[in-house]
Amino acid sequence: MTFNDSSLPPVLPEDAASLVAAVTGSVLLPGDAGYDDERAVFNLNHDLVPAVIVVAESTADVRAAVAFAAGQHRPVLVKTTGHQMVGPAHGAVVIATRRMNDVAIDAVGRTARVGAGAIWAEVVKKAAEAGLAPLNGSNPTVGVSGYTLGGGLSPTLGRSHGYAADHVRSLDVVTADGELRHVNAQSEPDLFWALRGGKGNFGVATALEFDLFPVPRLYGGGIYFPGERTADVLRAWTAWHPGTPETMISSFAVLRLRALPQLPESLYGEFVVHLRIAYNGTAADGERMVAPLRAVAPALLDTVADMPYTKVASIHNETTEPVPYYERSIMLREFPADALDKLVELAGPDSANTLTMVELRALGGAWDREPAVPNAVATRGLPYVLLGVAGGPVSEEQQLKESVAVLLDGMEPWRGDRRLVNNLAPDEATDAAAIYGPERYKRLAAVKKTYDPTNMFRINHNVAPAA
Repeated sequence: MTFNDSSLPPVLPEDAASLVAAVTGSVLLPGDAGYDDERAVFNLNHDLVPAVIVVAESTADVRAAVAFAAGQHRPVLVKTTGHQMVGPAHGAVVIATRRMNDVAIDAVGRTARVGAGAIWAEVVKKAAEAGLAPLNGSNPTVGVSGYTLGGGLSPTLGRSHGYAADHVRSLDVVTADGELRHVNAQSEPDLFWALRGGKGNFGVATALEFDLFPVPRLYGGGIYFPGERTADVLRAWTAWHPGTPETMISSFAVLRLRALPQLPESLYGEFVVHLRIAYNGTAADGERMVAPLRAVAPALLDTVADMPYTKVASIHNETTEPVPYYERSIMLREFPADALDKLVELAGPDSANTLTMVELRALGGAWDREPAVPNAVATRGLPYVLLGVAGGPVSEEQQLKESVAVLLDGMEPWRGDRRLVNNLAPDEATDAAAIYGPERYKRLAAVKKTYDPTNMFRINHNVAPAA
């Protein structure tokens, strides 16, 4: 099933009149005040140009937007902050959810219920007030809904608890027929399975309920080494991390540092190696475990220490301001000595690599275990994810893509056969069968046929309805 949404006609004011009457929030057409603000996304190399934007304030607004899209035979794209966009949304109805950002914490039941527009910073803050923590992402400005529906690879607690999707209790979802469904393992088990890992293919999640964990503090932070020590640090880390408990999460990155206020000016623009540490245990045990890494080379900066959970964004230190970039990732099925040597060749000090970041995250532990209620997450059993990020404007798009391709193509001999959907690029959107694998994709396509037979939700890494 192929679509040419760029050929869809504009939405005229008279067309939108019924939508304006039905929506409590804002309805914006191109040229309206506020349209450009609402179409802006985190990645400045993506440009949304939808036919209409509905800035939703309620589930009723979402239902009205979906019904309008159905009546006009238009696709729907949901936007919180826009860290991951797949296409420009020509002719589409964009539902901007940022105003639907309620966060309610049940301290006794250890759960959170969040609206479609909530971001991780809001959830972390409110959960911490009850001494609890979510399976949040590395960047505090990422939207909870899209991250969780795509699996959700928490760099702080995931190795001991699994994917964020594994701990979803229920979702409120508006499907393509405009119906609001409360979806859980009992009510609609096939849709519940598909939503958790199938990203935005099956409807608009207006609210999610998920587990929280009693983790008020972590021993965590980053150790920054000179880039010239890439091989030494990578060799030490890959020998070290498999022997650590599941409560220890770590990753390796080669960075070309931007000017960030949380870093000393002496590191601005520097080529460095960054080890990220998140240990859910005592500071004394964490310090003992991390000692072999600290001994590898003199550190340029070492921020690993006991911290309140509210400070976990400082571990990865990612920018929270919109930036232009291109990124892709692959899973690795193994990382033997020759793979290590190849990665150093591709990203180390003697390479021609100019990437902003090359990141290798170690998985395993609970990420490999199927949850009590299975879901569509496709990457269990793959021990590493390798991410390449090239920073630069869209005018350099081809060069950015080529620089990431050099890295990932070079690691092809060790590539796994499935992918983490949250870290994929727009031009990988036609490859959903390869993302999920044939058996899982077949089941997803069957669910798609039931709940979105016309493929309204297609501006994504798209699962097409089964024939």
